[in-house]
Amino acid sequence: MIKSYLIPTFICITFLFSCNPKQEEKEAPTKYSVTSPLVIDTFYTKEYVAQIQAIQNIEIRSKVKGFLDGIETDEGKKVVAGQLLFSIRPLEFQADLMKAKAKVREAELDVQNEKKLADKDIVSKSELATAVAKFDEAKAEVATASIYLNYTKIRAPFSGVLDRIKFKKGSLIDDGGILTTLSNNSEMYAYFNVTEVEYLNYMNRKNDNNKNNATLILANNEPHKYPGIIETIEGEFDNNTGNIAFRAKFPNPELLLKHGQTGKVKLVVPITNAIIIPQKATYDVLEKTYVYVLDKDNKVKSRNITIGQKLSNLYIIIAGLNADDKILIDGLQSVKEDEKIEAKVLNNRAVINELQLIK
Repeated sequence: MIKSYLIPTFICITFLFSCNPKQEEKEAPTKYSVTSPLVIDTFYTKEYVAQIQAIQNIEIRSKVKGFLDGIETDEGKKVVAGQLLFSIRPLEFQADLMKAKAKVREAELDVQNEKKLADKDIVSKSELATAVAKFDEAKAEVATASIYLNYTKIRAPFSGVLDRIKFKKGSLIDDGGILTTLSNNSEMYAYFNVTEVEYLNYMNRKNDNNKNNATLILANNEPHKYPGIIETIEGEFDNNTGNIAFRAKFPNPELLLKHGQTGKVKLVVPITNAIIIPQKATYDVLEKTYVYVLDKDNKVKSRNITIGQKLSNLYIIIAGLNADDKILIDGLQSVKEDEKIEAKVLNNRAVINELQLIK
């Protein structure tokens, strides 16, 4: 019984081996797409977090102590220069002015009397001079009392928009108390920080007439409809961050922008003879970026590169590649170091155009 099972099995195995074709063809080598870096004049956009401020923003304070007698406007309202905003109860200051004027009249009579006596040599000229000095002092007190009475009327020093009013009518206001703030929002400043390298690159663009142009991106990622311009740069770098602050100014005729907003300033930065490759041609190892470069024998060699800017699907390379290098753009996970491959060379501009980024 055992033999009857073994014989058919042997025959079957022998049959299988005899039926397997001996003329197996060697698998055709896989072709890998390669291309060269594209060297062109291009540009990229850079965004910086910005603090938006009004060109004028001040605290409206009371210059005298008293009861808030009148609020002549409302929060968030646009006011014009010289417009009455608040009134402090004036009674005490009116009384002080009347008292000062009375002293002026009294001092004036003293001067007249002393002058008559001095003309008759009854009193000395020094006594007349003392009376004149008291008269001048009384007039100064009238001027001071008039100033304090005027302080009870608080007016807008410039046209702008009021912030929250901190007191209600009838409140006791201290000398120097903050009533509200006033912002001139007709134009707005956007402050943003750049690195030392970016600052130096910016300063070297001496022949670029567009280098000061700026776009403001608002918190909802929508651009402000009015373009701006970089006006000035601060005088010192921040030692803690290594950055320096730029200031751009943006028109704000519709008063959309408010003091204290945040946004992003977007700048267009041109690059001459930029070396561009697809991002898909790279791979990362331990926070370093590499590409596979073909040597003269079509063997792949890994090479470390330095990325200058990251664009959508593209890298701008600042070190590690030359224009005549051939880099692998597919099959990066399949090839091995020093492996000889069959290359399918693609036009570099066609590769970039296919990414629909540079045309």
